[in-house]
Amino acid sequence: MPLTGKERAELRAEAHHLDPLVHVGAQGITPTLIGALDDALRTRELVKIQLGRPVEEKPRAMAERLARETGADVVQVIGRTATLFRENPELERTHGAPPPWRQ
Repeated sequence: MPLTGKERAELRAEAHHLDPLVHVGAQGITPTLIGALDDALRTRELVKIQLGRPVEEKPRAMAERLARETGADVVQVIGRTATLFRENPELERTHGAPPPWRQ
């Protein structure tokens, strides 16, 4: 289910303080990169990605491709930085605890 505008705005605010966990380098989008991003989404849910400079794809297109290949939603793309979100219902959540991306 796609994110609502309100959910997207809340996640954008949360993502502002995050450092990129995944970096797309000169090789572009590889199976290894998809695996690393999938792992990061599984444990953190909200992940910031630094997009490299491959000539063939624009940052928005790269973010949408990464989201499609990992089953995530694009929260935002600013310059060459994208933020993706994928909820993990298997993560343990305790009432009042910070969300997984803040831990």
